[in-house]
Amino acid sequence: MLALALAGCAHRKLMLNSPVAVYTQAKKDLADYDYGSAIKLLQRLTAVFPFSMQARQAQLDLIFAYYRAGENKAALDAADTFIQQHPTQPRCDYAWYMKGVINFPRRADPIERAFGARMSKRPPIKLRKSFDAFRTVVERYPYSRYARDAWQRMIYLRDRLAAYDVYVARYYYMRHAYVAAARRAQDVVERFQGAPAVRSALALMVLAYRRLGLKTPARQAQEVYAKNFKGSIVAAAALRHDHWWRFW
Repeated sequence: MLALALAGCAHRKLMLNSPVAVYTQAKKDLADYDYGSAIKLLQRLTAVFPFSMQARQAQLDLIFAYYRAGENKAALDAADTFIQQHPTQPRCDYAWYMKGVINFPRRADPIERAFGARMSKRPPIKLRKSFDAFRTVVERYPYSRYARDAWQRMIYLRDRLAAYDVYVARYYYMRHAYVAAARRAQDVVERFQGAPAVRSALALMVLAYRRLGLKTPARQAQEVYAKNFKGSIVAAAALRHDHWWRFW
């Protein structure tokens, strides 16, 4: 049995002695969801056969393998490395796309939903990085196979980012920081046109300008609101005080 095992190992090493063989086995491991083994083989391929045709594709496959293995930092590093080493390579669209996917926000888990967690209140650091990566795909590679999905994800991220900024503007308003509230709300209107949160942002602008005694800006914001939306401005602003039992 020991002799057979040693013979098997030697046979495997002999088979994996070419870039084609290593890459073939790595792809098989990826298909079998054996990401740990696939990562080792892809790393070996890029280290031992760096100038082979398979090595460049292995760099891209490493991004995916790291991501599926839950090693997001390694996946981002691999994507950045590919972009830096091959800035004019058309396959950079995939590296940028995966950077967007890796930073794309997860949905609320059951515990968060049970406690009524509002994802729009989470700091949007990763959201902005994801949005910028997808925007790079759409703007630099408009005919990429990933451009359509990147655009759809950008719309979702736009709505999330707008909702967060409205949450911040509302926070400022409730604490009587009306200048900061008006500026943050105005930024939402200018940067996130089409997002559902624009309605609340306009309403907050009207109320903040009124508090500041700025009649002309308040009237102009109210006119824009009236042309685009119906209903009470106060209701659209959704102002309320948070209580001690609200964790999010």
